[in-house]
Amino acid sequence: MAEAHDSLNRSKVPTAIDDSPHGRAVAAVTGMTMTERVGQLVMAPLYAGSDPSTLRDLIADQHVGSVLIIGNWNSGTAGVARATSALQSYAPADNQLLMTTDQEGGEVQHLRGDGFDTMPSAVSQGTMSVDRLRQSARMWGSQLKSAGINIDLAPVLGTVTVNRDDNAPIGALHRDFGLDAAGNAEHGKAFIQGMADSGVGSTIKHYPGLGSVTGNTDFTADGILDTTTTLDGAQIGAFNSALEANPSMVMMSLATYRAIDPNNPAVFSSTLITDYLRGTIGFQGVITSDSMSAAALGGMPPGELGVRLVEAGGDLACIGALDYVQPVLDGLNAKAVVDTDFAAEVTQSAIRVMTLKYTMGLAR
Repeated sequence: MAEAHDSLNRSKVPTAIDDSPHGRAVAAVTGMTMTERVGQLVMAPLYAGSDPSTLRDLIADQHVGSVLIIGNWNSGTAGVARATSALQSYAPADNQLLMTTDQEGGEVQHLRGDGFDTMPSAVSQGTMSVDRLRQSARMWGSQLKSAGINIDLAPVLGTVTVNRDDNAPIGALHRDFGLDAAGNAEHGKAFIQGMADSGVGSTIKHYPGLGSVTGNTDFTADGILDTTTTLDGAQIGAFNSALEANPSMVMMSLATYRAIDPNNPAVFSSTLITDYLRGTIGFQGVITSDSMSAAALGGMPPGELGVRLVEAGGDLACIGALDYVQPVLDGLNAKAVVDTDFAAEVTQSAIRVMTLKYTMGLAR
C-alpha cells in the first residue's frame, strides 16, 4: 500500500519547465506552422524614403521576423524611430522584429541626422584605446536604441593582408580597424561590449574575412576568390576570439576560400559553417548571410538562396533588395514541404533565431 502511495505522489510531481531562452524558443517554435518558422529566417529591407507599410504583408501575413534599415536615412533618431515603430506594429506583440542596420562608421553609416553622431571610420576607431572605443560604442548604441534598432550589423573583423587600396570591400573603404588580427579582435570585442552596454546586439562580419580579396562582393563576382585564408590562420582567429564577447550574430562572407572550401562561397559552405564554426568552434547562435541580392550571388536563382544557406547550417537570410524577399520565402517554404530533413533544419534555425529574440527581450 505504501508503494502505491509513493507512486501516486511521484506522478503528481510537475515536470520541470525549461525557462531558459533556448527552452522558451523550442516551445514557441513547436507551436508555429512551418510557414511561420520560415518567416523567422528572412530579413527584409526597408530603404530610406520607403513607407514602412510596404513590408506590412511580409511581416503580418508571411511572418518575416527581421528587417534591415538600409540606405541614406537622414531623418535623425526620431525619423528612424517612427519607421521602426510602425514596422514593429505589424509583428505579433509577443514576437517582435530583429531590427538591424549597418552602422559601422566612416563611409558605412546608414543612419544620420539629429540624434546620431557622425561616427569615425573603423580605421580611426582602431587608433582609440579599447576602453575609449567601448565608451564610444555605448554612446552610438544608445542612439541606435532610441531609434528602435536592436542589432548593429558591425563590426567588420576582416584583417587586410593585401594592398589596402586594392582591397575594395574593406581596406579601400577603411572598414577594418586597421590593425593586425589580434588588434582587430580586441577592438572588435570593445565595440561589441559597448553596444551591449546600451542594449544593442552586434554582428561580426564577414566570416572568415574579406581582407585578402580584391573584389567587393556587393558589386561584382570577380576577384572574390581568397587563396590564402586557412582555418588555422590569424585572420579567422580574430573572429573566433571576438566570439568571447558574445556578439548576437555572425555574418558569413559571400567570397570563396580555396584553402577551406573551394566549391562554395562561405555563406553556402557546410564545411565552414556546420563542421567548423558550429562543430569545432562551438558557436550555436544565429548565423546570417551578407546580402543575398549582392552581385556575388547574381548567377543563382533567388529561390535557391535561402535554401542553400539553411542546408549549410546558416539561419537568417539578409536581403538587400526587396524583390528578392518573396522568392527566398517561396523557395524555403517549397523545400520544407517536400523534404522532411530540410524541414527539420528550418526548425532548428528558427529555434536559434527565437533564442536570440528571447535573450534580447523581443519575444515573450
